[in-house]
Amino acid sequence: MAKELPMVDGQQVYDPRGIVEVAALPLAGRPKALRGLRLGVLDNTKWNARKLLEGTVNLLAGQHGLGEVRYYKKENFSVAATPELLDTIAAENDLALTAVGD
Repeated sequence: MAKELPMVDGQQVYDPRGIVEVAALPLAGRPKALRGLRLGVLDNTKWNARKLLEGTVNLLAGQHGLGEVRYYKKENFSVAATPELLDTIAAENDLALTAVGD
């Protein structure tokens, strides 16, 4: 949360740096092999994201024999994926992949 500073020339000023407090979370377990696993691919809708993701999926599939690949898309790259979308990806897949394609 931004810290409120004293008024300056009649304007309220905030320090945008703030302090973010979050609990540390453990990393998800890593599979020993990818063969046959279902991969969920989240496209963030940035201009080159889909191209980058498809290239990565092709490499992974060719080298590791992935199972089914499902593509999902966020509504807009500037907002977080909805909890419902993330829950769907988690429920329908063994792994997830996303990337920024700028």
